[in-house]
Amino acid sequence: MSVPEEPLASRRVLKSRDTRWAHALAGTLARSGLTPNAISVLSVVFAGGAMACFLVAGDQTGTAGILAAWLGALVCIQLRLVCNLMDGMVAVEGGQGSPIGAVYNDAPDRVADVLILVGAGYSGAGEPGVVKLFEVIPLGWCCAVVAVWTAYVRVLGASLTGKHDYRGPMAKQHRMAVVCGGVLIEMIQHLMGRERVGILIALTLIFFGGLWTCWRRMAVLAKELRAGRGKP
Repeated sequence: MSVPEEPLASRRVLKSRDTRWAHALAGTLARSGLTPNAISVLSVVFAGGAMACFLVAGDQTGTAGILAAWLGALVCIQLRLVCNLMDGMVAVEGGQGSPIGAVYNDAPDRVADVLILVGAGYSGAGEPGVVKLFEVIPLGWCCAVVAVWTAYVRVLGASLTGKHDYRGPMAKQHRMAVVCGGVLIEMIQHLMGRERVGILIALTLIFFGGLWTCWRRMAVLAKELRAGRGKP
């Protein structure tokens, strides 16, 4: 099976990076003295908040508590993504990069992915989250492993070719979009009194989409190396 050609890049292409609000916020953060590395670490804090909200959602029985927990998870995920956008913008556009910036750019993301996906896996089937830790198939953990795998293949490719491959269909921003979509479905289903399957659907898509993403990236990496386009 052929793999569609897509250019490899040294930096993820994001349309949001060119928006006015992003440049305004990056400028504010740069003037505040908050370093890009600190922003990267802050993304893990928000991811931990998302995980806490997911677990609370699994333990809640009242409508107000469940919806508040889901909403908190959505907000924390979006704040994590804002941090992921801002750390690079403050470093590159703001001229505040550091020799260890690449470490902070990647390592916190792996922790954040695991916190969010594992938390989601323990949240959404309508049973108490703490009990479910020991009773359900760990789909959230499976998604976390695949998420780390996709990043590993990307970094491995960069170490061999000098360029990062950000192709999907389930790169980081896609995973977070699917999780948020699953949360919204959960909220709607809860309000309608129907069986809640939003998170189950979201994590299933992330798992199989992540496997497909890994295969695509590895196939392209193998093609690059066979063509002699690795690092000299």
